[in-house]
Amino acid sequence: MINHNEKNIIMDKASAKRVLSRMAYEIIEKNKGAENLAVIGIETRGVLLAKLLVDNIEMIEGIRPKMGSLDITFYRDDLTRLTKHPVVKGNDIAFSVEDKKIILVDDVLFSGRTIRAAMEELFDMGRPEKIELAVLIDRGGRELPIQADFIGKNVPTSKEEYINVEVNESEIEKVSICTMEGK
Repeated sequence: MINHNEKNIIMDKASAKRVLSRMAYEIIEKNKGAENLAVIGIETRGVLLAKLLVDNIEMIEGIRPKMGSLDITFYRDDLTRLTKHPVVKGNDIAFSVEDKKIILVDDVLFSGRTIRAAMEELFDMGRPEKIELAVLIDRGGRELPIQADFIGKNVPTSKEEYINVEVNESEIEKVSICTMEGK
C-alpha cells in the first residue's frame, strides 16, 4: 500500500492568486499584448490553470484569448506502462492553431515528457507561430531539454516526492509537496 504524506504547503490561495496574476502579466508583456494568443491547457489540471490564466489576461487586457484543452494520452511514450485501458478525454480546441501564439499550460513540469507529447500533438494540428510553456511549478528533474517560459514557482524535489496541486474552476486551493511511503 502506498501512503501519501503531505510534507509542506508551498502555495496557499492568496499566494497562488498573486502567482497567476504575475504570470498573466508576464505573458502579456512578452507577447506585447493578448492579440493572436491562444491558451491551451493539458488535461486535467493544466486546463483549470489555463482557464484561470485566461481570466486574468482578460481582466488585465480586456481581450479574452482563445482557450482549448489537450489530451495527450495517445502521445505519451509511457502509455503501455500506465494502464491497459487509458481514459481519453479528447481535445477541445475549437480554433486553428495555425500561426497562433500558443501558451501551453500545465500544473507541474518535471521530466519534460508530458510537454514533448503535447507539442507533438499540437504540431499534428498545424503550425503555430510559436509555443510558449507556462507552468505553476517547475520541480526540476528534466529528462528532455525542455524549459518553461513562465514559471509560478521553482520547487526542486526528489524522485520520492511529488507536487500536489489542488485546483477548482475558480481558484487554486493549495499546492503542497508530498512524499510517497511504502512503495
